[in-house]
Amino acid sequence: MRWLQIHAEVSTADVALTETLLEHLGASGITLNDAGDVPILEPLPGETPLWPQVIVTGLFTEEADMTAVTAFLSSQLPAATRIWHDWLQDQQWERAWMDHYQPIACGQRLWIVPEWQTPPMADAINLMLDPGLAFGTGDHASTFLCMQWLDQQDLAGKTVIDYGCGSGILGVAALLLGARQVYACDIDPQAVLATRQNAERNQVADRLQVALPFEFEPMLQADLPSMQVNVIVANILARPLMQLANRFAGWLQPGGTIVLAGLT
Repeated sequence: MRWLQIHAEVSTADVALTETLLEHLGASGITLNDAGDVPILEPLPGETPLWPQVIVTGLFTEEADMTAVTAFLSSQLPAATRIWHDWLQDQQWERAWMDHYQPIACGQRLWIVPEWQTPPMADAINLMLDPGLAFGTGDHASTFLCMQWLDQQDLAGKTVIDYGCGSGILGVAALLLGARQVYACDIDPQAVLATRQNAERNQVADRLQVALPFEFEPMLQADLPSMQVNVIVANILARPLMQLANRFAGWLQPGGTIVLAGLT
């Protein structure tokens, strides 16, 4: 089945009206996109900032009357509003990225390999990965840099925290590189699930524990009464990193290593 997409480029002031009109016309879903090139990074809690010019898109079934929809929008929105349409073929959207995901070399020893592909180097340390719906495929620069750093370390016998684990890519990599134990944490239940599955996929699940934030510290306390580890890796946003600074300091043993990465 095809889906009809109706797009309207409007100013921030007209976004709410456009959304209301598309809902009234029977849109199955509505998305907002930047009409220019104005990045929005890490809004404050409760903020929902928008770009100066926004493309509001309504998704309709292919039976929708495209002419009637566009005509009604044109009659209700400012005269200068640009309105257009295109067609979208149905597919399994949450998995569409798989067609473009290729193995990635991360330094001298470590490779990230999609689980449905054959490792390019059979004798390398191959992390077989399916991120599911969680963040962390290795394509993002901060993740890739963390993986390169891990590849250069002697992690034999060390205990590691992967805070903001996403797909579990950093924690699983640490274990494949010789770490004794990894404690992982993420605010997203889907990430917790993906991390467990990737640990099982790489046969390191017996050395990885993962939890949501409210469960994480009790889990750590139960296993490590001193609450101190050798390495902390946290690839998340800058503001949470600053908020967690004291906690990280308490978890890290003297002389330990902490690696922080992500968006500012």
